[in-house]
Amino acid sequence: MTTPGKTTPSTFVPADLDGARWESLEPLYRSLIGRDLACSGCLEQLLLDRSELDSTASEAHTNLYVRMTCHTLDEQAKSAYLRFVQQVEPHLKQVGFELDRKIVGSPHGADLDHGRYEVLLRDLSAEVEIFRERNIPLQTEDTTLDQKYDETCGKMTVDFDGEQRTLPQMARYLEETDRSTRRRAWEGIWERRYRDGETLDVIFDRMIELRTQIARNAGFGNYRDYMFKRRLRFDYTPADCEAFHRGAEEVCVPLLRQLNRSRAEALGIDPLRPWDLAVDPLGRPPLRPFDGTDELVEKTSRLFHRMDPSLGEMFDTLRTGDCLDLESRNGKAPGGYQAHRDRSLKPFIFMNAAGVHRDLDTMVHEAGHAFHSILCHHEPLLHYRHSPIEFAEVASMTMELFGFPFLDEFYDEAQAARARRKRLEDLATMLPWIATIDAFQHWLYTHPDHGRDERAAYWLELDDRFGPAVSWVDLEHYHRMNWQRQGHLFGVPFYYIEYGIAQLGALQMWLQYTHCPAAAIENYKTALALGGSRPLPELFAAAGLEFSFGPGSMRRLMDEVQKELESLPL
Repeated sequence: MTTPGKTTPSTFVPADLDGARWESLEPLYRSLIGRDLACSGCLEQLLLDRSELDSTASEAHTNLYVRMTCHTLDEQAKSAYLRFVQQVEPHLKQVGFELDRKIVGSPHGADLDHGRYEVLLRDLSAEVEIFRERNIPLQTEDTTLDQKYDETCGKMTVDFDGEQRTLPQMARYLEETDRSTRRRAWEGIWERRYRDGETLDVIFDRMIELRTQIARNAGFGNYRDYMFKRRLRFDYTPADCEAFHRGAEEVCVPLLRQLNRSRAEALGIDPLRPWDLAVDPLGRPPLRPFDGTDELVEKTSRLFHRMDPSLGEMFDTLRTGDCLDLESRNGKAPGGYQAHRDRSLKPFIFMNAAGVHRDLDTMVHEAGHAFHSILCHHEPLLHYRHSPIEFAEVASMTMELFGFPFLDEFYDEAQAARARRKRLEDLATMLPWIATIDAFQHWLYTHPDHGRDERAAYWLELDDRFGPAVSWVDLEHYHRMNWQRQGHLFGVPFYYIEYGIAQLGALQMWLQYTHCPAAAIENYKTALALGGSRPLPELFAAAGLEFSFGPGSMRRLMDEVQKELESLPL
């Protein structure tokens, strides 16, 4: 296994360079493009200097994106972000291609350490292969449309019981034991979504057009095949994704629907309705793990310090320096993410906490991404400080499972057992949902001329195949647009199967942990420190995991999950 490189001092890029302005970046990029490469050492220095410059531009983009998603109604924040997207990113894509081509075409590449640079050169070769200058304005428009999606969703609020609440804040009412309250909350959420359904359809229709043209410009028959190359999926194919879909259908859907039937029986209702899925089936009060985000941060810190002192220390570095924006509020984009500031090497965690158990899962999940970023700080090549998403999500999902023994920081013993059970039962929902979203995307982009009714019909067909045993009678107008709540479809197309692949990896890590916690944590940290410097199967192997996600692998892991569920109280 190749060891990542040593950190080198920043010497090429001035410390005060404004990475948000093309006028500041261009002279340095042009100097790299014009640099004479007389030997392999010259090529290596180019790679290091480029990494430093790319990190500067990347951090500027990240800071603008963070500000925009935290304040979608702030016109100045929106304008600054769009200015970067429209006036800086196109130039960065063009000079990035020119540098990729220069590096890949250098005869001195053959003299570089193969073990150290093989992944980088492989990836750059793929980027050169698919780059088309005429796609830059199309990609810019696509990104601008995603900002409109975030802005539209960020404005969604519901007047409920005399107060205006965001959709994440409404989630806590779906856990209430009073069924009429749950129904009112659910209908309020979905009626609000429905009001903007046409707007989101218009955005998505245009995205389909743009993405299809991008693929055709690059010489691909469809956007799916283009994105497999663009996402650098060298280690699996669409057929492998279909194997994952079959596994979810054969292994997880029967368990999901059995859990649905048990829930309906426990609640004494028939049929189960969409507003019955989050409430405790035994009528116990909702899990409320914290009161306010300060308490969430303090308790999460204690959890990580008990899990592993070094992880606790890493988490505590996030408590200062503008690294957290956690509470839900009007005008904030939906969802949660971790973003890394690539030059200052400071992670940032964004979420919409509303005091529900899922917020705790999100906190430890995004902290796992932050640990990944921190463990790669020693790596001088930006390309290797970001791992493939299929493994990056192992870093985050593993933390949700490693946290099981420490949930007493948030709950009493009975509540902690409920939380563990909920997390494991959620796998029966999560893996089929991932299969649904992935299969939907395969169909969308291999049938780019579809209409909205066809899109909705196929979505409902997939729900019949993968969905829970829930009645949508008299709610069909909401059911057909249920896909719109998955922001990945808009902002990061074809980024979703990674969650499924990673979840199976995280389950393997959890099984390691149940046998030997110290060894599992050491494997975790060792693999994360590699960043993206090795091919995907080798990253899995470094953590002691198999890179396999078909029906057989899924069944073996879910059998272990079912055994654990049988040992937990209801």
